[in-house]
Amino acid sequence: MLRITTACVIFSAVIIISCNESPTTSVKAAEETVATENYGGFKSREQWGEHLVTICACHDCHTPKKVGPQGMELDSSMFLSGHPAQSPAVDVNHKEMQHKGLIVTNDLTTWVGPWGVSYTANITSDATGIGSWKEEQFFKAIREGKFKGLDNNRPILPPMPWPVYKNMTDDELKAIFAYLKSTKPIKNVVPPPVAPLAAPGK
Repeated sequence: MLRITTACVIFSAVIIISCNESPTTSVKAAEETVATENYGGFKSREQWGEHLVTICACHDCHTPKKVGPQGMELDSSMFLSGHPAQSPAVDVNHKEMQHKGLIVTNDLTTWVGPWGVSYTANITSDATGIGSWKEEQFFKAIREGKFKGLDNNRPILPPMPWPVYKNMTDDELKAIFAYLKSTKPIKNVVPPPVAPLAAPGK
């Protein structure tokens, strides 16, 4: 009889403790699980966006490069700031390059091809980047290839692969935009593109 009573007391205590602590703990755990699932397995939308920016190779074009121990590497002081405004003009024969094919500078921020000369954009949170953009502008830029995400603007030029990125989900684009808005603002006014020149002999 004593053994049964002791067991009942212990069981009752477990129930009381569970009733007092489990709801709050369970709800918090559930909220964290849902949030993590909504952010692609990451703890925040910004973290997920940073991951997407990294694996989608955005730094390859939008971050200037510098020479390091292993050769060309990302310039961490200029993350996602685009073509440096102070860089000298590309010293190439535009007509020849546009006729024969593509040329790119060693920091991958200037590209020459049949479309002319394009410079990679500043996509940091600075006003010279996307600091003043609204989310719907970002969606239009990626989904429709509109410069600055505005209807009446020119098309986004190569090498920006927006025809590929437009297939991202809404949640993925929201995450990327949230991350870009959280980046260090870097003031850098990227020069406008240069229109294509006539082909040699024309």
